[in-house]
Amino acid sequence: MRTHSRQRMALAGGLAALALVATACGDDGDETRTVKAEDYRFEDLPATVDAGTTFKLTNESDVEIHEMVMFRLPDGERRSVEELIRLPEEEQGLIFQGEPAMVLVAPPSGGDQITAVGDGTLTQPGRYAVVCFIPTGADPGAYLSAAQSGGEGPPDVAGGPPHAFNGMYGQVVVR
Repeated sequence: MRTHSRQRMALAGGLAALALVATACGDDGDETRTVKAEDYRFEDLPATVDAGTTFKLTNESDVEIHEMVMFRLPDGERRSVEELIRLPEEEQGLIFQGEPAMVLVAPPSGGDQITAVGDGTLTQPGRYAVVCFIPTGADPGAYLSAAQSGGEGPPDVAGGPPHAFNGMYGQVVVR
């Protein structure tokens, strides 16, 4: 009898501890994932997350400003993100439609993240393209100034091809 009582108490204690962990992490799947932007890749980008996951972006570069733009891809789209970003602009417009699910911008040298679109949380299940469209070599100050002046779409600043063309892209599946 005593053995069963101890087992029940241990089980109850284990369940209580598990409930505390679930509450601390968000029992409905909510959690925060930090992604590092480096020249020219995303580090610690998870392959799959639960709906309700919030993203934070840090920038490990001393020179380049980076962004993490996430577009939900159409359900029937099977091409890789690499194939999609290499499409002609008019074809990309058919895939990357409307406002992105989120745009997080991180200045170089660990500057504070700027949440430009959305709140950093992915709530809708599906496959998302993750891309940095900032031109290679763009002046961070000029980019931020152009972004603050408003206007439609991304800031138009001088620079080379988008960081995505240098390999700064990925995907996340939200379940």
